[in-house]
Amino acid sequence: MNDTNVSNIVLERISREWEALTPEAQKAARYVLENPRDVGVSSVREIAEAAKVKPNTFVRMARQVGFEGYDDFREPFREAIRRGTVSFPDRARWLQDIAASGALGQLFADQVGSAIRNIEETFAGIDESSMEVAAKAIWASRKVFVLGVGVNNSNARNFTYLASTGMRDFNAIPKPGSTAADDLAWADERDVLIAITCHPYRSEVVEAVNVAREQGVRVIGISDSPASPIIRGSEHGFVVAADTPQFFPSSVSTIALLETLLSFVIAVASPKIVERVEKFHKRRHQLGIYQEEPE
Repeated sequence: MNDTNVSNIVLERISREWEALTPEAQKAARYVLENPRDVGVSSVREIAEAAKVKPNTFVRMARQVGFEGYDDFREPFREAIRRGTVSFPDRARWLQDIAASGALGQLFADQVGSAIRNIEETFAGIDESSMEVAAKAIWASRKVFVLGVGVNNSNARNFTYLASTGMRDFNAIPKPGSTAADDLAWADERDVLIAITCHPYRSEVVEAVNVAREQGVRVIGISDSPASPIIRGSEHGFVVAADTPQFFPSSVSTIALLETLLSFVIAVASPKIVERVEKFHKRRHQLGIYQEEPE
């Protein structure tokens, strides 16, 4: 068994023992589950400080899940780092092992392999300079419209929701009871439209893009082919890989691309966006939207 699997087994063991842990030990365990890479590079004092618990809490937690102490607990994570992250040959063997594991093993391996390939192929065809130019166009715009229908409607709304934590005038379209073309009625050269559709291309998305172009709106097209009608003729176009062994198109690379684009927008934005995000989340804590962890 490779060391990456061993470290995963440690995490699984923590999850199984969760209910038996004290509240303080659960804080330590939560930090490990959410930040496993930190374990291999942190001393017990460093990781305890990051998790906001006492060093002895980590020692007790490690013993409760079957280790002699923190150093023994940390070793699988350190060894995984020394050996490097999962390489392509290791991944291939891992997928083969999954495929041979049972009746649904092949399905699981096919889905996992497809998701990984889609992300790799997508980002292999995109350079950071094109992402930066698109991000600057978004930040400099008056309004941003994000258009997707079908499964891409949720992707568009998720992107809009995340962006709205620090930026105003982001609009997911079509709005309920409206059409995308109507939602763009007053858009012009000061605005940006991010449009998403993959083959077979949705006619309402293509129509809305054509309307936006006629009105001078800058278009960022996200589709699965450079020949897509929403990429051809657009100022900015990104091709995503959406292959899947199933009947539905994959959204994995589309979501990854949107998250990356948003991170670029934040990177090129003015410092006030950080203040807005902090204010947004501070307000949520004040309103009790988040469940606070016990001190």
